[in-house]
Amino acid sequence: MVPFSFAGHNLIALQEGALFWPARKALLVADLHLEKASSFARAGQMLPPYDSIATLTDLTALATATDAREIWCLGDSFHDVTGGERLTEGAREMLAGLMARTRWIWITGNHDPVHAERRGGEILAEAMVDGLLLRHEADPADQRPELSGHFHPRLRIRVRGRLVSRRCFVASHRKIVLPAFGALTGGLDATHSAIARALGDRGEALVPVENRLLRFPLAA
Repeated sequence: MVPFSFAGHNLIALQEGALFWPARKALLVADLHLEKASSFARAGQMLPPYDSIATLTDLTALATATDAREIWCLGDSFHDVTGGERLTEGAREMLAGLMARTRWIWITGNHDPVHAERRGGEILAEAMVDGLLLRHEADPADQRPELSGHFHPRLRIRVRGRLVSRRCFVASHRKIVLPAFGALTGGLDATHSAIARALGDRGEALVPVENRLLRFPLAA
């Protein structure tokens, strides 16, 4: 894990798609989209119903590895407003276990603008934490240092003639957009104009690999 500096804070971008804030022992994740498969099933598109278990298993492993004391979910934690009611018993137990051992904060997103059944935790539209603004979708007009999600950024590059796609963080001088952490989430190309507009500034894609943080400048 290699720390990098952002707005005067040391942060760590993790290969799993989460951001770790050592000074607070805080783990930040975006766009879990729990119960996306069951949401699609209700609409007639059958998908394997294991996405929530897979996502929470990964999150539990990260919380253990980092000894996290806080977990911040930066919006779209559930795929829709009734997703919490559709969690299987196993997923509910995993979520309850995580929430019992950490301070848990839900930031609302566009997929879950209201939180129905959450079984605890704090619910916020956004939060200012030690000078960093945590919200779901980046606001290009806001000049405060900001961490957000929403866009599910992925970096697509050619390596030896083969197109490789990896989820990535996208960062500018004042903003970091986290990738989607959920097991069943797609992604938007990091060079997409929507991400460029959200950053409001020239940015770069950050790809953590083992003990290095690869940086790829994005076109203005």
